[in-house]
Amino acid sequence: MKIYIVDAFTEHPYKGNPAAVCILDSEKSDQWMQNVASEMNLSETAFLIEENEGYSLRWFTPEAEVDLCGHATLASAHILWEESIFCGEEVRFITKSGWLSAKKIGQWIQLNFPLEREQESEAPIELVKGLGTDFIYVGKNRLDYLVEVEDEETLRNLQPNFHLLKTLKSRGIIVTSKATRSQADFVSRCFYPALGVDEDPVTGSAHCCLGPYWQRKLNKNDLIAIQLSKREGLLKLSVGTERILLSGQAVTTLRGDLLR
Repeated sequence: MKIYIVDAFTEHPYKGNPAAVCILDSEKSDQWMQNVASEMNLSETAFLIEENEGYSLRWFTPEAEVDLCGHATLASAHILWEESIFCGEEVRFITKSGWLSAKKIGQWIQLNFPLEREQESEAPIELVKGLGTDFIYVGKNRLDYLVEVEDEETLRNLQPNFHLLKTLKSRGIIVTSKATRSQADFVSRCFYPALGVDEDPVTGSAHCCLGPYWQRKLNKNDLIAIQLSKREGLLKLSVGTERILLSGQAVTTLRGDLLR
């Protein structure tokens, strides 16, 4: 079986968020996929197998399967086109979050994802102590906590206590602020210690929540986002009423064969 590593939400190798993409030749057990994801030791490993109407797609961190992942979906679509495995204009994926799709538009890939709106929430003490900073706002959706902080400098200087954050009853924590740089509308950082990923470099699924949040605050449907990890990544967002379009670029850095 072929396996690839793709840097997603970037045009530069060794930036953005690396994902492994494994093209399956037959159905595999959950434990086998979890073992491969642990071996790859990236924030996500995507497993694809062709179905009549598209591709079944599942995502695993080194420690658990997840319900929604943007960067590994982008990486999967990128490989399907780059390796000429799929030659159509739009590829569809069946996932634990329903049907997702991807379109190739020049050097960009546009993902069609569900919105994951948050609702205002009280901040658990583990969140307050775990982030160690003042908040403007705290919300929560079915996946994550969303926290807005004062400014980009505050966000960049966060030094979370991952041991405390790991105890929260959520997939992870999205922290955001308005951007100070002219080329972006907002910035973010994303923490997923409960999934074995202390800080995710670029998180597409988090922007299913960030997009509608900043749409309301800035009164804009089309947004530019930068995730402020060490690797950094860029996303273009177009927010609809029920869906969001997430656009990014991707670069393959490794092609290999999975022997066992």
